[in-house]
Amino acid sequence: MPSMTTTPSTLASPVQKTRHWLGRLARHTALGSGLLALTALGACDLAPRYEPPHFVVPDSWQGQAPFAVAQPADATLPTNWWTLLHDPLLDKLEDRAIAENGDLQAAAERFLQARSLVAKARAGLLPHLSLDVGGSDNKQSADRLFRNGATLTQTQEEYAGLASWEPDIWSSIRNRVRINRQAAQQSAAQFAMARLSLEAELASDYIQLRGYDAQIAIYQQSIAYYQRALNVTRTQLKYKAAPRLDLARAEAQLYTTQAALYDIQAAREVTEHAIAVLTNSAPSSFHIDPVTALDFHQPSIPTGVPSALLQRRPDIASAEREMAQANRAIGIARAAFYPHFSLNADAGFEANGFKLANLANSLWTYGARMNIPLFDGGIHRAELQRSWSAYRETRDQYRTTVLSAFREVEDGLSRTNRLALENQALQKAVNANMETQNMTMTLYQGGVGTYLDAIFSQENTLRSRIAQVEVATRLYQADVALIRSLGGGWDVKDLPNMGETLSVGAFQYEGLHHPKQVGDVHASEHPEAHEDLTHDAPDAVGRGTNAHLKPLPIGAMP
Repeated sequence: MPSMTTTPSTLASPVQKTRHWLGRLARHTALGSGLLALTALGACDLAPRYEPPHFVVPDSWQGQAPFAVAQPADATLPTNWWTLLHDPLLDKLEDRAIAENGDLQAAAERFLQARSLVAKARAGLLPHLSLDVGGSDNKQSADRLFRNGATLTQTQEEYAGLASWEPDIWSSIRNRVRINRQAAQQSAAQFAMARLSLEAELASDYIQLRGYDAQIAIYQQSIAYYQRALNVTRTQLKYKAAPRLDLARAEAQLYTTQAALYDIQAAREVTEHAIAVLTNSAPSSFHIDPVTALDFHQPSIPTGVPSALLQRRPDIASAEREMAQANRAIGIARAAFYPHFSLNADAGFEANGFKLANLANSLWTYGARMNIPLFDGGIHRAELQRSWSAYRETRDQYRTTVLSAFREVEDGLSRTNRLALENQALQKAVNANMETQNMTMTLYQGGVGTYLDAIFSQENTLRSRIAQVEVATRLYQADVALIRSLGGGWDVKDLPNMGETLSVGAFQYEGLHHPKQVGDVHASEHPEAHEDLTHDAPDAVGRGTNAHLKPLPIGAMP
């Protein structure tokens, strides 16, 4: 048997290779362990500790004194606050507007879009995996220079899996997720404010419409009275008991009042058109039957305490969520000063022809990357300075929003109290003027008084009656404005919590068309169902339908 001899080189080769491979494995293991340890520090949140401002506010509303609004047993407003006016037609209109109004539905869709951005930002916390497949068939020119006998046709196929992940060591990605969650909450508050504004605008327009109805009824009643007075004057003139000047005055009064009636009728039509648009109806096919008297129930509005307003106004909640986002942005700006890591891995097969199953044709790449900012000319410092300033700006805006809300409540209390007193005084003036009108007309018919006195009292009567209706309309509208300034029964608890803002999970493939509704934001899943704009006003009887005007005393007029 021949002897076998070995040399040091033949023995060292596999040993060295093994040591080299183990060394590389140890280094990568240490690097991976270090990155995992740093990832465990992902709670390293660089955003400042956030607390909303704590304002020192008054103990009570000054606008209540000395004429406080009556307080019911329930100290909170209902969410369907318009029912306090006790008008069934208004209730139906509000329900239709909330369900079909295009602007409100658009606000709901903006909330859904904000929730989608939460899922998009959250995806940055997870590894990204993809599959890359490709193939090519390449033919070269036979006359190509320096071809060196290479084949004219070459084929190549490849497929590979790609993976990448960025450890969120400094909570930069988490802060972006939190910003988007808070932005979704802000969008929900903006939807609540849009809904409250729609409800208040519709109620105010409906009250204005009924105010015009009452004015039209008064004008028509006065025109009928003036027509009879004109007939009396003609009779007086026929028997030489009155000068022709009285006839001219009577005619001028009649025609002037008729002109004023046309102006009010036009204003009513315009207001009716506005209500139609708010309730998703074409104005040409929308009509609300008129009434003859302004007959709403005077609501008792619970105002609560000023400090509670911070929880009941959607716009205040929106401003607070914006401030929270600005606070998180500071953490993102701070994270830019620290090292950033990323892990990448590619693996697959590549071959000339269809030989992909051959292990020799496999390939892979894996590694880690670290970026350490050294000098950027002050970009990151400028961004950090800007983020601090932006946060302080949102605090200033939040304080201004709170003060504006307080002012609106105080204004509403002042208006409702003073308008109520003004309305009571005008009701007394109407009664006195109607008595004066009756007496002066009786004296004129008896030949004792002058027609100038009669016209003067008639004009005062009409003017005071119209003024009383206008003030009563403003009073009801002031009630609506006060309810709106108090938040309309909304509460910050109605906002979706941070966890509910996520619209789609990482492994969710169903329900993408319309995510599950959360909070009090309701978006229509079928907007095409609201594209019929030809429907009329709801089939309900408005308050005041069977009410009648107080008849004018006509004395001895025929």
